Amino acid sequence: MSSAILRLHQGANQLRQHVSYPALLLALMSALCASLLHGTNIATAPLIAAAERHDRLTAIAAVMPADRYDSDPLANCQPASGPNAIELCPLTLKGQAAGYIATLSNGGYGGPIRMLLGVDSSGTITGVRVLSHTETPGLGDLIEAAKSSWIDSFKGHSLTNTSQQQWAVRKDGGDFDQFTGATITPRAVVGGVHQALLTIQQADAAITPGTTTDTPINNSSATGAGEP
Repeated sequence: MSSAILRLHQGANQLRQHVSYPALLLALMSALCASLLHGTNIATAPLIAAAERHDRLTAIAAVMPADRYDSDPLANCQPASGPNAIELCPLTLKGQAAGYIATLSNGGYGGPIRMLLGVDSSGTITGVRVLSHTETPGLGDLIEAAKSSWIDSFKGHSLTNTSQQQWAVRKDGGDFDQFTGATITPRAVVGGVHQALLTIQQADAAITPGTTTDTPINNSSATGAGEP
């Protein structure tokens, strides 16, 4: 028995001294780490998905009253053609069309501005919120609901009660305020919201009965060396 153990020990030493032993050991360790990582991803994926869904529903609650729809607002979301990377999520109430939740992005002064927009069945805005941005702190970040009430100025607007010319900041002859020292940022938000309404109108002509589709605009190229 002792001789067998000795031979086994000698064989193990020879394997350790072999040039491929470190590579084999590294491969085994890598495979083990990969398996553990894969298992962790599988275990946490449902938790991550649930957290993301919760965050989206919380944002939707800020732009669309819960009594306006009874469907799952995330069940049938589809990308829509257009210049601002718009995703449309149709809503229903008792089986009837109740509006849309739109997620969109438009280029601001510091980069893309991601927004969430609620529109009821008449094509009227029920709320707008900025999801993310990289605008100038103290200037462009006034688009956030936590920093100012400016974003609430869109509520109640539609393509029927606000003309194409009015869909602009006051500096450009429109109805929406700009910020002192910052025009590009609010201009991008106004343009993005207007484009979303146009996209919704084109996706479902019945959402704004009796209106004429305006020519789509693209404000995604709103950039500059400073905030005029």
